[in-house]
Amino acid sequence: MNRGGILIVLVALGAAAAVHATWVYEGKWGSFGTGNGQFTRPEGVGVAPNGNVYVADTGNHRIQYFGPTGSFLGRWGAYGAGNGAFASPRDVAVASNGRVYVADTGNDRIQYFTATGSYLGKWGSHGTNDGQFREPSGLRFAPNGNLYVADTDNYRVQYFTPAGSFLGKWGSHGSGNGQFGICRDVAVAPSGNTYVVDSYYDCVQYFTLAGSYVGRWGSSGSGNGQFILPCGIAVAASGYVYVTDDGNDRVQYFTAAGSYLGKWGSQGSGNGQFDRPMRLAFNPAGSRLYVVDSYNYRVQYFRDTTAGVAPASLGKVKAVFK
Repeated sequence: MNRGGILIVLVALGAAAAVHATWVYEGKWGSFGTGNGQFTRPEGVGVAPNGNVYVADTGNHRIQYFGPTGSFLGRWGAYGAGNGAFASPRDVAVASNGRVYVADTGNDRIQYFTATGSYLGKWGSHGTNDGQFREPSGLRFAPNGNLYVADTDNYRVQYFTPAGSFLGKWGSHGSGNGQFGICRDVAVAPSGNTYVVDSYYDCVQYFTLAGSYVGRWGSSGSGNGQFILPCGIAVAASGYVYVTDDGNDRVQYFTAAGSYLGKWGSQGSGNGQFDRPMRLAFNPAGSRLYVVDSYNYRVQYFRDTTAGVAPASLGKVKAVFK
């Protein structure tokens, strides 16, 4: 192969490597109210392995679940402290076996259920000891099956087995590395990096699975890579990190180490606009991202338009080698 051919190959490889997700509006559902498919200031979302979408309908003290494009399937919960009742639940996560875990924030506990809402168990109470909580707000499963919980008013992350056995914790109150002001959500990457969003200090910090500090990014503002009251965080299969920038009414996304990649959204009620976006979650294929648009009382979902682009570019590279 001549030098010109080598140059073409290198350019094509560079183009493939540089591709990252570009997200476009795909659909939405929800309105204000207490009926099926209606919400009152929803905050959390989780997606099951079969693609069903579970929403923490915070102001209505319940969980609702839907098909992948918003068809209503069922709901459970009411205000209270009994088994299966909630007090302002703020997040929901779905295990690989389909069990549904809820951050029952006002009751300082985690409850878990079958896929259709039958009560299975719970753990937690108000306090600062291991396995106790003060307003748990965000929760996500790690690839190893353990559940990570943003224990907001204890300024820490705790993690557990799926049955609720305490495994470990990290964090304290402050602005230093590994400390938090308001830790509102947590997400675990396929690599094992564990990301925590801090609404008070407008930043993201990330750690090993066991909580050893690795790095951080972000500051207060409206520029690229800055935040105002960031709330939710999710990690794609690619390792890219997505953050709901609540006060700026947008979603921003980054490399695994925090380099800015892109953003979308603005204040409003139109398609692709937000009024206080809260938490977010990917579908199992990673090609669709659900965002809880809290003060618009709805869920919006977005599609990755670059799926398949990198393999196509690599196919062109192979043709050059022929």
